[in-house]
Amino acid sequence: MPGIPNHRRAVIVGGARTPFVRAFAEYTELDSIALGLLAVEGALDRLCVPFGAVEAVVWGGVILPQGSPNVGREIVLDSAKKGGLSPTVEAVTVTRACASSMQAITDGVAKIERGEADVVIAGGSDSTSNAALTMPPSLIRKAGPVVMNSKAGVSDYLGLLGKLSLSRDLLPRQPQVAERSTGELMGQAAERMAKRNQISREDQDALAVRSHQRAAAAIASGRFDDEIVPVTPPGRPTVYRDSIVRADTSVEQMARLRPAFAKDGTLTAANSSALTDGAACVVLMSEQAARKHGQTALARVDSWAYVGVDPADQLLMGPALAMPLALDRAGLALDQVDCVDLHEAFAAQVLCILKMLESDSFAQQRLGRSQAVGTISPQRLNIHGGSIALGHPFGATGARMVLTLAHELAQTDANHALLSICAAGGLGAAVVMRSVPTAMV
Repeated sequence: MPGIPNHRRAVIVGGARTPFVRAFAEYTELDSIALGLLAVEGALDRLCVPFGAVEAVVWGGVILPQGSPNVGREIVLDSAKKGGLSPTVEAVTVTRACASSMQAITDGVAKIERGEADVVIAGGSDSTSNAALTMPPSLIRKAGPVVMNSKAGVSDYLGLLGKLSLSRDLLPRQPQVAERSTGELMGQAAERMAKRNQISREDQDALAVRSHQRAAAAIASGRFDDEIVPVTPPGRPTVYRDSIVRADTSVEQMARLRPAFAKDGTLTAANSSALTDGAACVVLMSEQAARKHGQTALARVDSWAYVGVDPADQLLMGPALAMPLALDRAGLALDQVDCVDLHEAFAAQVLCILKMLESDSFAQQRLGRSQAVGTISPQRLNIHGGSIALGHPFGATGARMVLTLAHELAQTDANHALLSICAAGGLGAAVVMRSVPTAMV
């Protein structure tokens, strides 16, 4: 990569994540800061890296806590109270919707390779269980002039009460994943994509079942043991594993569910990712720092790409544009990649992306290429399950994917991995990772 001072390279030496659990369940008392702290300290403890070696934290989040939106900095300060990270560790929180922790990781890699730091923690967390309920704008407009007026008295407040309506002004709004520019829910956008690309309900359910089966097999084999740190929520039993995974699900069971976003639709709660709480991070080091701290590099990030599309077009098509761009920047073709991890916001969205990559007309019209990008076989795709089975804490999924694939590259003969995420706002993100021979670090 041109411009790297003294050919500095950043490597992934490890990381940690909490088990992912369904929202409003085991982690209800743990917000995104608390979950992030568990992942960060778990990673450093597992690697036996001195807390004092960490120079920066780059964190991703989507549902940012009111009053403390810089989650990364709050993680540092909470750790410092316990004698962990130094309060002098600088930290920033980035948000790119569902690609936030992928952004955090590529920012961390760039930070090291520009010579700004040697040890960086990058990841993300989200707690849907602790999402703030917003009040109607009409309440703000009516109450604001009174509440913000230091001279307001009892009569002003009594007058305000007479202007408020219970149904219009006082009932909190239900949070929804909707596009500001179009008003469309993400599930509705995925339904449109499914119809436009002729994706069947049967194929969606089959992909969802495969996601659960592969995630269950990974758990049973101990594949995630090097990633997960157990969590003991206040007043609850310790959580040791991802709790959304269902090893015994079947296409027949999924076929019984009603559509979730349209009466005649094909998307259901089962072939869509669930609202989830969790955190994940990786520890990034320069190659020199990895040698100094006795760490073995798992993988490195070779390239990345971020793109945007018109949300009114195909909202979740971003990966079909970002993946070939990231491959080009790494000097690779799709058939040279050993494994692909594609975020499963919805089974329909994954199948649409696969179809786009296989299409000559899509390549010509959208990518300016004469031929299709290529085919991703099921044997290479989401080999340990995906977000439908494991869950999707918005700000943590990218880091979960990077951590899992880093271990895959280190533990197998695989040389290259391609990861990609769709995100709200018509965004897409992709990262190419490669294995690191032990002799290079």
